[in-house]
Amino acid sequence: MKFLSPLAVLILCGVMAAPLMAAEETPELTGCAAKRQSISTQIEQARAHGNADQQAGLETALSEVTDHCTDAALKKERENKVLDAKREVSRRQADLDKAMKKGDADKINNRKDKLAESRKELQQALDELDK
Repeated sequence: MKFLSPLAVLILCGVMAAPLMAAEETPELTGCAAKRQSISTQIEQARAHGNADQQAGLETALSEVTDHCTDAALKKERENKVLDAKREVSRRQADLDKAMKKGDADKINNRKDKLAESRKELQQALDELDK
């Protein structure tokens, strides 16, 4: 009887852990597949909330992504977005430097805020690059 109880516990743990291990093995989607999955999720949410107009628009978007999206083109688009964001950060930094030379406190604070916003957008573009 002592042998049977630990064995039963071991089997039960093994059976319960199997779905968890299977979930961990599923790789996260990237590129166009991730985009299609995201739109499909939004379609399901729109359907659940009874929003037919939004659902129709999302189905059109899904059709467009399915027909025209390629991982290479999506990556290139995201790389261009990163480059644009880097240029914007450089421009905002130059504006801040110019304001600091003039010594206008209001302009300096304004330029710092805009630079911080541009850096945040750059970080978001960098994060999107890996998706």
